[in-house]
Amino acid sequence: MLRCIAIDDEELALELLEDNIQKVPGLQLVGSFTNPLEALQLLRQGGVDLVFLDIQMPGITGLQFIQSVPQKCMFILVTAYESYALDGFNLNVVDYLLKPVAFDRFVLACNRAQELYRLQQGSFSGGEKAAEATFFFIPVDYKMVKVVFSDIVWIEGLKDYVKIHLRSEQHPLVTRMSMKTLEDQLPQASFLRIHRSYIVCKDAITAVRKNSVFLGQHELPVGDHYKEAVDAYIQMGAR
Repeated sequence: MLRCIAIDDEELALELLEDNIQKVPGLQLVGSFTNPLEALQLLRQGGVDLVFLDIQMPGITGLQFIQSVPQKCMFILVTAYESYALDGFNLNVVDYLLKPVAFDRFVLACNRAQELYRLQQGSFSGGEKAAEATFFFIPVDYKMVKVVFSDIVWIEGLKDYVKIHLRSEQHPLVTRMSMKTLEDQLPQASFLRIHRSYIVCKDAITAVRKNSVFLGQHELPVGDHYKEAVDAYIQMGAR
């Protein structure tokens, strides 16, 4: 469980942050502030893992705030100003979200923070390699649904939505999310993009034609832009 705080001098923006944080499993909101100096007092006491932070605030900018925090914690910048992105990443922020923030993009940033936290904990505990994430959460019907990577057979893009076809479910999960956002969540070693509208689990592929891939009885098209990647996967298996 990541202990989080939210900082934004705009009340409405802060309320939206609070609401989004409370919807994401694995996050615990322990404080919210319109005054960054009050938040700094809490951070100096320790026990905060992740900070959602606006950049343009009276008295101190978000970037100055990050540099003034004495302890190491993770930061996700939430701002209306794209021009600060490079400065933010130079300070090793986990992610940089532009207002208004779509909830699926917010979830992606949270998943990145949770994955980084797991890696850090594995390193601090002396393990040779932190355990890789085996699942992620997606918004479905006003709730967050856990999806295990090994349960995914294929993913189908439909404009602003995607269908996730699972081994364990008769009907696919439908979530409002872009294919690119979802693709960023998947382990590349296990999944293959074969079309602008399709991502498949490599282990689920049973046969390949010139312009299509079979997943058991299901035949999916291979886009021209993705043929090279499919051919490379076939050649790798043929060695």
